[in-house]
Amino acid sequence: MATKNKEILFGIYSDEEELLHAVHKANDAHLVIWDVFSPFPVHGMDEALHLSESRLHIVGFIFGLLGTLTAFLGMTWIFTSDWPIIFGGKPYWSIPAFIPITFELTVLFSSIGMVVVFYTISGMGPGVTNPTLHDRITDDKFCIAFDASNLSEEEIDKRESFLKDSGAEEISTKVI
Repeated sequence: MATKNKEILFGIYSDEEELLHAVHKANDAHLVIWDVFSPFPVHGMDEALHLSESRLHIVGFIFGLLGTLTAFLGMTWIFTSDWPIIFGGKPYWSIPAFIPITFELTVLFSSIGMVVVFYTISGMGPGVTNPTLHDRITDDKFCIAFDASNLSEEEIDKRESFLKDSGAEEISTKVI
């Protein structure tokens, strides 16, 4: 499968406030932002980029429910059919005795499931190498990136002047 190379125009910022202000200015100028990179979460960035809330918590609930069912049904089968032993005067099917293991498997399934889904959706699975725009992005610098693959020279100049006017320390292009 052949992938088309993208030309990315990006500006590097030193401060998260400058970055957030630049994103607001880009929205006001109706510039389509390809991506924003940051070494830590910036308060207000999701709203500025018009991103919807993550649905990862729904996936966590579904995997947690699967863990609960696995634990409860597994222990029910083990203690009532496969290996019925009466110990401590408890009945074969004792719900209070199942609670600790059920809780632990709920947390285990939920956490592992959310991590696997997050890495799959983010494209960060094993063996995947993602190109980097600049070595210091997500280390101590911030970045706004525009897809310049299908833009005219005039539109690229407009974005470069926008990056310069918004306080970008460095403006570069890279083909990824």
